[in-house]
Amino acid sequence: MNAPVNAFAAFERGASLRPYRYDAGPLGVEQVEIAVTHCGICHSDLSMIDNEWGMTGYPLVPGHEVVGVVREAGPQVKGLTVGQRVGLGWFSGSCGHCRWCVSGDAHLCAGTEATIVARHGGFADRVRAHWSWVTPLPEGMDAAVAGPLFCGGATVFNPLVAFGVKPTDRVGVIGIGGLGHLALQFLSKWGCEVHAFTSSEAKRGEAMGFGARHVVDSRDSGAMARLRGSLDFVISTVNVPLDWPVIIDALAPKGRLHLVGAVLEPIAVSAFGLIGGQKSVSGSPVGSPGVVATMLDFCVRHGIEPMTERFPMTRVNEAIGHLRAGRARYRVVLENDLG
Repeated sequence: MNAPVNAFAAFERGASLRPYRYDAGPLGVEQVEIAVTHCGICHSDLSMIDNEWGMTGYPLVPGHEVVGVVREAGPQVKGLTVGQRVGLGWFSGSCGHCRWCVSGDAHLCAGTEATIVARHGGFADRVRAHWSWVTPLPEGMDAAVAGPLFCGGATVFNPLVAFGVKPTDRVGVIGIGGLGHLALQFLSKWGCEVHAFTSSEAKRGEAMGFGARHVVDSRDSGAMARLRGSLDFVISTVNVPLDWPVIIDALAPKGRLHLVGAVLEPIAVSAFGLIGGQKSVSGSPVGSPGVVATMLDFCVRHGIEPMTERFPMTRVNEAIGHLRAGRARYRVVLENDLG
């Protein structure tokens, strides 16, 4: 019988996390068990702790930006071996046989299993998942900073592939934070002319360092007006309402505003603002396992890493407070010190 899993869990909405032990039961025949070495903290973890989306079950063990080593593999696991360095993101399973799974878009499967929804995640010494959603780390990738790539990174990389963003495109990134600083790096190395939109003058230098060619004050109506009709693709990484008509106006004909920030309020967009220039508004979750693997290879090839701050896992509440206060630059990673 396996030893209990040592974890940290929230026992009620918005609560601080407390030590929690649970019996994971027998390992599934297609599952792997990962010995967690590092786990990023994502804003989605905070949303689940606070039950903002109305789907949290308590006790909740958050954590879906997991990096570790395969500790055990079921008899029907494919392509993974005990001792291999791996990562796990938002999804931990899918049906494997629907139209979306067999066509390479398993992240769109109606039967996806989320790593921290109705199951326990990676703020723990061990976590489990279906082998198809566990991705090997490429040679040369630092496990200590890789965790945020499995959610934050995949979230902003997936649209580049899904919507055919071209190296010749002029693009914009709204929000220079945990997602945005990765989007700037990806789009810059993709070859695009990148505009960073931020309301913080203090982030100008960092945005340029991440690959932005231009930094635009999103509150400056004159600067926004000068962009009218010029951007092929704009990705919004923030979760707050914006002046959407102004952003739509900045799009070139056939331009796209793409949302990866979970804005809870309805987005008001004029139909005529889209029709005249054949413009689009879209959204996406994290990517498929294939897209995640491609993203990791792209990161190694181009030297892309998230900017991280690290905390021991036993100081998880301090780390969560740091993120809640908006002080993270730009992703927080827990290092397993549970023994």
